[in-house]
Amino acid sequence: MSTPEQTLGRLTIPAEKKARRKRGPAVMITIVAGVIIAALLVFAATRKGDRQVIHSEGMPVAAAGAATLPETPPKPGDAVLTVSGYVVPHARIEISPRFQGTVKWIGVKKGDVVKKGDIMVILEDDEYRARLLEAQGRLALAEANLTNAEVNLKRQFELSRDNVDSQRAMDDTVRARDAAAAELKVAQGQVALAQTYVDWCTIRAPINGTILEKLVDPDELVVPQSFGGARGPSTALVSLADLNDLQVEIDLNEADLSKVHLKQRCSISPEAWPDKKYGGYVAEIAPEANRSKGTLQVKVQVDQPDHYLTPELTAKVDFLAD
Repeated sequence: MSTPEQTLGRLTIPAEKKARRKRGPAVMITIVAGVIIAALLVFAATRKGDRQVIHSEGMPVAAAGAATLPETPPKPGDAVLTVSGYVVPHARIEISPRFQGTVKWIGVKKGDVVKKGDIMVILEDDEYRARLLEAQGRLALAEANLTNAEVNLKRQFELSRDNVDSQRAMDDTVRARDAAAAELKVAQGQVALAQTYVDWCTIRAPINGTILEKLVDPDELVVPQSFGGARGPSTALVSLADLNDLQVEIDLNEADLSKVHLKQRCSISPEAWPDKKYGGYVAEIAPEANRSKGTLQVKVQVDQPDHYLTPELTAKVDFLAD
């Protein structure tokens, strides 16, 4: 049986083992630190190599192979921006009636070419012609009353001159003549008003143009304004535009605004006819942007459009350098 001293001796760690245990963590820490330092040195060397510049024919070139070229300004006539838009008429006109009426005749259809003053639509005018006859009758009566008043005034003037009648009678005759003259003016105005309504029943082309859309048919009721509802009477008769005066409407991204200005020359090419080229210029820049889209509307006027440029077709616009 071992004594307590022997048992305690077996449990004691020898001094050489204690030394090895103390050296073990220190060695591991030294190795890890060495690896980290080596990695940092390699990384620093790599970054330094990236920053080195190789001079080739006087042009600085990065080691990664990307050339740093100076930005050259565009030459006059070069395209600085290319954007697509839609061909639209400069002025699209919808002809509406001036009062409620019924279409009696319509003489145009979609695609017809009309000249200024050509008759396009006739509304029923029987009521307004009857009013015109009534006004003309009142005018004739007013003219007769004025003639009679002037004769009476002339006679009364002679009587007053010869002291046959009083000055009061003379004054009454003058007032009667003036009232007759005023009634004549009222009658003339009534005739002019009735004639205007008769003229409004004949709808004429206000400009030289092409009928874009026919919106009514004969015997259809038309009104000058809408009263709501999907089945109400029509508020327009025809729609027309001058197809020799076209523009390209563009929604320009706000990031490209610095490349566009008024009167800037442009080259226009319709998507349907890529070989066709048209000159133009920036005619309008909207004063307000579209916040939801981040765009600004720009309109480019086409110099000499032809039948290849059809409204609502897509066209490509090159904005040229000055």
